[in-house]
Amino acid sequence: MRTLMKRCLNACITYKDSPGEETKESIQSSMNDAFSKIDKAVKRGVLHRNSGAHQKSRLSTAVKNALEPVSAK
Repeated sequence: MRTLMKRCLNACITYKDSPGEETKESIQSSMNDAFSKIDKAVKRGVLHRNSGAHQKSRLSTAVKNALEPVSAK
């Protein structure tokens, strides 16, 4: 599970460095894989549901910041 989360975070960093359609798809697929694995861990009782929600929130925030960077005012 940690591996999938790191892959997603690394994909976000890669997209920030060189944005493109291929890296964007890489982010989406890695996020979906990580979410699936987190949900399965929560379902089987390996992770507490709040811990799973926290990890999913971390990933989605990183993906959102990578795809739509906040503009400075």
